Amino acid sequence: MEKRPTVGLYRLVFAFCSSHWRRQPRRIGLMASCMLVATAIDATLPLLFGRLIDAVAGGERNTAFHGVLIILAAAAILALFRFATFGLLVRSSLTVMRAIVEEAFHRVQRFSTDWHASSFSGATVRSITRGVWAYDSLADTIILGFFPSVVVLATTVILLALHWVAMGAVVAAGVCVYLGVAVGMTLYFITPAARRGNRQDSKMSGALADAITCNSVVKSFAAEAREDRRLARVADEWQALVGKTWGRHIIAGACQNGVSTALQAGILGFGVWLWSVGRATPGDVAYVLTTFSVIQGYLRETGNHLRNLQRAVNDMEDVATFSHQPLGIEDRPDATPLRVTTGRIEFDRVTFRYPGKTEPIYRDFSLAIAPGEKIGLVGASGSGKSTFVKLIQRFYDLDQGRIRLDGQDISVVTQASLRAAVTVVPQDPVLFHRSLAENIAYGRPGASHAEIVAAARQAHADEFIQSLPGRYDSLVGERGVKLSGGERQRIALARAVLTESAVLILDEATSSLDSVSEDLLQKAVEQVTRGRTTIIIAHRLSTVQRVDRILVFDHGTIVEQGRHTELLARPNGHYRRLFETQVLGLTGTETSVAGR
Repeated sequence: MEKRPTVGLYRLVFAFCSSHWRRQPRRIGLMASCMLVATAIDATLPLLFGRLIDAVAGGERNTAFHGVLIILAAAAILALFRFATFGLLVRSSLTVMRAIVEEAFHRVQRFSTDWHASSFSGATVRSITRGVWAYDSLADTIILGFFPSVVVLATTVILLALHWVAMGAVVAAGVCVYLGVAVGMTLYFITPAARRGNRQDSKMSGALADAITCNSVVKSFAAEAREDRRLARVADEWQALVGKTWGRHIIAGACQNGVSTALQAGILGFGVWLWSVGRATPGDVAYVLTTFSVIQGYLRETGNHLRNLQRAVNDMEDVATFSHQPLGIEDRPDATPLRVTTGRIEFDRVTFRYPGKTEPIYRDFSLAIAPGEKIGLVGASGSGKSTFVKLIQRFYDLDQGRIRLDGQDISVVTQASLRAAVTVVPQDPVLFHRSLAENIAYGRPGASHAEIVAAARQAHADEFIQSLPGRYDSLVGERGVKLSGGERQRIALARAVLTESAVLILDEATSSLDSVSEDLLQKAVEQVTRGRTTIIIAHRLSTVQRVDRILVFDHGTIVEQGRHTELLARPNGHYRRLFETQVLGLTGTETSVAGR
């Protein structure tokens, strides 16, 4: 993630928050007005107390009585406006926090395949949730902390200056020094350390999620103690970084207390001197003392508010960055929905290289797949088979050339409509921790229960589903861990049956099945693929013997194509060598293929 200068970080976060505040201007304006009134009253209370003391000392009973009533009325108005501020703040914060989590989720869902491959899901979730709750702290700090502090301090300085210009100057100078020390230490002393601690916090969340998600692997290798030690190393670094941040908070607090003590000495000394030379009454002295208490309290709170603000800004860094980070693969502004008619696929002089790679995997690559044609893709690992289907789904943009589906350039249509037209059954299907019915109907949420059951029967999944206690309402566990690999593949195939797409991609969908189940599923596949343009990535060559055309890939190039029998008849062909290695297990051929 991009590392910003500290000032740039604050600018990023406040711009992000402002974008949300502008959506509710009336509520924000009313909340600020209520807080302004309450704070202004709070700032004038010391002056009212001073006048009351003078009235009492001078024996002015009526004036003293009226002063008490005025103070009580002011206190009641202050409480009323504070209550209104709190109510408005609660509504505003809940609205913004919900928007933050929804919009962050919206963007993360649409980030590129490479972004997700390079990011820990646990760390991403932690960044979002941490940022959401940090906004609550930031809003409280600004509305209930900084805003009233600034108003009270400014009002207090003005009122003091109206009585004694020199006193106002002393207080103003002290407040400026205090705020300068507090802001400077927060920005340049605490924040850099806190950012390092946050990055380690996300790393620890990622390490936790990684180990817990892969718990079955941990158990199979009896590696619990090893994972404990791995987490302990991450936690050690987290503890050191967070401890350093907290230590800097303590140092900053001590410096701010030193400035506050100096200001206290100046105000008290100046107030007593004014009284000693007859320029201040006892009420004036009481006013000065009360004012000092108010100033000291607000200055102390201002230091705390700065620390809270720093934490909130650091915690919101990731979620604010998400709002500016490019999606990677985006719809064009003028993108239109794909109009699917027959399912014809064309690669037109395609050149493509993965981000960060120097050599393209495809160079000037062209191919046409007829509507309803069944294609098998074979070849060694890294030959370009998986890239072929990723490009059809537009998980990446091309360097050159065009890919067309039913004559339409897929780069100018909406991604949602493109992917609705292409159904993929992966080799290792991932299921949601939801019911079996929801997983089967994921590609067609409005499907009826009868349609879901029919699709499951066609995929030979209904039999094992009926044996479960909850049947179609059974939860499958995170990523489908409660099901076997073969059961997950049948659910994925049932999902494909129910999805009425023009193009079907099967990534060796029968690889985890036993022989009997594979034979049943192959028959289901034949029914599912009827009338659809079908692409089968074959790791076992037995799965492509009945396709219309086999494409043999080697380093991003189709070196052979034809039917199974045609390719097998070529004495020194690539496909024949692959077939002999896999099916017949000829030692000499294995060596030659491995050396390619």
